[in-house]
Amino acid sequence: MNELLIRGLDIDWDLIAEDSYLRGIPAIAALETLTLHSPVTLFSGENGSGKSTLLEAIAVSYGFNPEGGTRNYSFSTYDSHSELCGALRLVKGYRRAKWGYFLRAESFYNVATAEEEYGRLSIRGSEYFHRRSHGESFLKTVQTNFRGDGLYLLDEPESALSPQRQLTLLLEIARCAEAGAQFLIATHSPILLGAPDAEILSFDGGEIRPCRYEDTESYRVTKLFLDDRMQMLRRLEMIP
Repeated sequence: MNELLIRGLDIDWDLIAEDSYLRGIPAIAALETLTLHSPVTLFSGENGSGKSTLLEAIAVSYGFNPEGGTRNYSFSTYDSHSELCGALRLVKGYRRAKWGYFLRAESFYNVATAEEEYGRLSIRGSEYFHRRSHGESFLKTVQTNFRGDGLYLLDEPESALSPQRQLTLLLEIARCAEAGAQFLIATHSPILLGAPDAEILSFDGGEIRPCRYEDTESYRVTKLFLDDRMQMLRRLEMIP
């Protein structure tokens, strides 16, 4: 039995304008239905391939604030989410999430501000995220808000984290997934893409398809660079 909180999704393209930019993103334009199979699903692909667009649409369709936070967050600094969320239908499982969080690197400053303001009004108090470094605040948000039986959507979380802290995040993801949580993560990080038992969906090549870890561009390019840095730099004509 599929015990995932979100089992998949369908897109009704009749609800999307003919001139919408969404139709110009090959992997998105080719998508009508998607089935999820793992508690940890990773979206991999080049910039502009549609990873964050789909992740954002799933988050908004589920009820999260477009800029991030929990489903209780209602702040807005810039309304930029696409019309895809209105055409997307989530296929939910029989279980219901007890908690959830949408965490995106590009708007984390706004979420940290909201976290502090909401914290002052709650019994747990404020964590004062702005008194920490960007990476420390990001990781503290994870450690404060992530738990079992929750739904968590992360958009390029590696942007805020050192390689060591990415490993810490990987441990948090594995811990929560073991306790019944579900994760959808858009990432370029070869560390996060290495999450055990995760399903990797590649957005490259004009379609969304399952992909082995070793076949992701993030892994292949990183391995080429680490195996022979000087050769890579020569090929880029950065050194003679």
